[in-house]
Amino acid sequence: MTEHRLEVADVFQLHGQEFLDRWGHTLSAQQRKALQDISACRTASLGQFVQQCDHCSHQVIEFKSCRNRHCPKCHRRARDQWLANRAQELLPVTYSHVVFTLPHELAPVALQNPQVVYGILFRAVAEALLEMAADPKRLGAKRGFLAVLHTWSQRLQPHPHVHCVVPAGGISPDGKRWISPRKQNFFLPVKPLGRLFRRKFLTYLQAAFGAGQLSFYGALRDLAHPARFEHWAESLKQKEWVAHVKPPFGGPEQVLRYLARYTHRVAISNGRLLGLEESRVRFRWRDSKDLNQIKEMSLDAVEFIRRFLQHVLPSGFVKIRHFGFLSNRNRRPMVERCRELLPPWTPTPKMIEPYQAICPACGIGHLHVVESRPPVRSTTAASHQPPRVDSS
Repeated sequence: MTEHRLEVADVFQLHGQEFLDRWGHTLSAQQRKALQDISACRTASLGQFVQQCDHCSHQVIEFKSCRNRHCPKCHRRARDQWLANRAQELLPVTYSHVVFTLPHELAPVALQNPQVVYGILFRAVAEALLEMAADPKRLGAKRGFLAVLHTWSQRLQPHPHVHCVVPAGGISPDGKRWISPRKQNFFLPVKPLGRLFRRKFLTYLQAAFGAGQLSFYGALRDLAHPARFEHWAESLKQKEWVAHVKPPFGGPEQVLRYLARYTHRVAISNGRLLGLEESRVRFRWRDSKDLNQIKEMSLDAVEFIRRFLQHVLPSGFVKIRHFGFLSNRNRRPMVERCRELLPPWTPTPKMIEPYQAICPACGIGHLHVVESRPPVRSTTAASHQPPRVDSS
C-alpha cells in the first residue's frame, strides 16, 4: 500500500463542519455543493465502479469521483479529452501567452458579483485583443484565441486574471491570405493593449452599475451610491492595467503542454499541500515578486477552506472561452481555411489521443468500466481513507 498524501478533501472532511459553523451563512449554493462534493470524492459515499482490462482481463475497483469542476482530483480525464479536441484545431505557427489582470481594488467587487464582473472581464479582454489586431497599423487581421479565467493568487487570495493563448498572425479582412506579425515577438504593444482593456472593462462595468446589475455588501456598501461609485471608477482610470505578453513559446506541439498547465487548474492542487498539524494547513507557493522563489505558507484550516471556496464559480459559468476565428460558431470552417492559407501540417497521432486508463497489471491494455456499484450511505470513518497527518 502506498502512503496516503494530504489532500484538499482531507482538510474539508476534518474541518468542514467547523467552517460551516463559522461561515456557512455566507455560502452560495455552488460553494456549499463544492464543499460537499470534494469531501465525498472517491469515497464509499459516492459508490464504486469496476474496470476491466481489454487485454488481460485484470479488474480494478475504484471509488467514484465527484466530477465537480473545482475538485483537485477530477480533472485528468476531462483535461486530456479537451486537449485531444484542441489538438485538431492547432495551426503550424508560433503561439504567445497574454495575461490580463484586474487591479486589486476590483477583486472584492468580483467576489460579490462574479457572474457580472467575470463576464465583463472576458468581454473586455476579447474586444481589446480583436480590435487592436484588426487595426491596419498593428496587424490588420482577424485573430483567433483561447482564454481561460483564473481567480486566485498562489496564496489563494482573490486575483482575477485571464490567460490567453494566441496564435501569431491572423486572416486578412478579405479572407484570402494569412498575415504574420512583422516582428518575431508578439505583435501587439503592451501599454496600449492594457489601456484599451481598461477602457473597455470600465465602460461595461459602469453600464452594469447603471442597469442595477451590481450588488455591494459589507465594506463595499458605500459603492451602491452613484456618486461614490463614479469617483471610485474614476480612480481606476488613473491606474496602469496589466496586460502581460510573454515571449512566444513555440509551435503546436508545445501549445498542448502549455495549455495543460492552465485550462483545468483549480485554486490549489493536492501536490502543493505539505501537511496538516494543529488545525493548520501548510502548502507551497511561488512568490512572483521574489524571482519566483518557492516558499512555504501556513493557514488555519478554516481560513484555508474559506479562501478555497472563494474561487468556486457560479453554476454554468464558462471559464474557458474561444474568440475570433476560433469562436464556437464557426471554428471548424475557419480552422480549415487557416490551414489552406498556411504551410501543410498534420497533427501527430500522439497529440490527438484521448485519455484512456492503462492497465496496471499488463501495461498494455486499457481499462473499461464493466460494473457500477451503489454508494454506501454510512458516514462512519470507515467510508473514508484516513488523511495523512504530516508532522515533519
